[in-house]
Amino acid sequence: MEINRIQQLELLKSLKPQKVTLLLGARRVGKSMLIDQFLKNYKRPYLYLNGEDEDTHQLLAQKSVSNYSRVLNGNDLLIIDEAQSIPDIGKKLKLMVDSFKGLKILVTGSSVFDILNVSGEPLTGRSNTVYLYPIWQGELKENALQTKQNLEDRLIFGSYPELWHLKHNDEKKRYLSDLVNSYLLKDILILDGLRNASIVFSLLKLIAYQVGKEVSYNELGNSLGISKNTVEKYLNLLTKVFVLYKVSAYSNNLRKEISKSQRWYFIDNGIRNAIVSDFDPIQLRRNEDKGMLWENYLFMERLKRNTYKKHNPNYYFWRTYDQQEIDLVEVKNKKIDSFEFKFSSKKTPKKPIAFAKAYPDSAFKVINDKTYLDFIL
Repeated sequence: MEINRIQQLELLKSLKPQKVTLLLGARRVGKSMLIDQFLKNYKRPYLYLNGEDEDTHQLLAQKSVSNYSRVLNGNDLLIIDEAQSIPDIGKKLKLMVDSFKGLKILVTGSSVFDILNVSGEPLTGRSNTVYLYPIWQGELKENALQTKQNLEDRLIFGSYPELWHLKHNDEKKRYLSDLVNSYLLKDILILDGLRNASIVFSLLKLIAYQVGKEVSYNELGNSLGISKNTVEKYLNLLTKVFVLYKVSAYSNNLRKEISKSQRWYFIDNGIRNAIVSDFDPIQLRRNEDKGMLWENYLFMERLKRNTYKKHNPNYYFWRTYDQQEIDLVEVKNKKIDSFEFKFSSKKTPKKPIAFAKAYPDSAFKVINDKTYLDFIL
């Protein structure tokens, strides 16, 4: 099946002299492949470095204009893959873009760079960020029948690019399990200096059974034998290495509205299912689990769509203390759109009365198996 990575064009537009383009996304989502495709059409000389290679570390270790002049050797494009692995990389990139007129820099990373002070103060005003996620439905060249037939596969195995080369479910299971164990936890363990990966993995398992639900840091901490502050710290780190995505509660401080809770989604359904070692077909799953997979899939496809189309609203959920709730609230320029996710079109809930009264100009839609394509494309 043909896949058209939307961010290819965005990558090209973002490269500018005296700027660093940060191409960010989880490991194995296709960042290196995107760069390879870009370079096939790039006609000028360039320098490519691997940030996980010790030789690269030594090459860039001496932070001086004279050293970097020798390294660049007249090339006006520098590419560094997995740049977060290089010590003090932010200050090194700042020195380069400030010192070499016409230089364009493209770096990839599988962690949000402010963890290592890369996109913090050193690159303020000097960087553009391009996000890359697992394959978005809008990047697939398939007809409506194929999309319908493939929906269950995406709910169970997710959308990592390599899956399109694997024909059998056993191969997909093995790939996703290896991905979780070999790659996705690697960054957080390095970044935070953790020695015990089992705590992080156990936390992810607990979150996997509460997708789209509010979580209690106290309860999670008690289950794991760690403090609630440590739980919050680990969850935030997991968002920065593109394993989880956090959504906060929407409230204008009305008396009955929940205002301080968070819900968590996995960047990909396949990763969620690999963490709990459950790749059972949809028909064998409990209704609650079907609902969680459906909600996670819809939220992430919507996030990809909005990111790639540059819509970029703020995302929330909404709930009152008497249990009226809405799964997703998008707010942009004071416009409020709200969505309720239902796996089956047999049930069509109405806008909650409290929400309608509090936000009379808001839009409300139910997203189910009949209407979801308009929502994610």
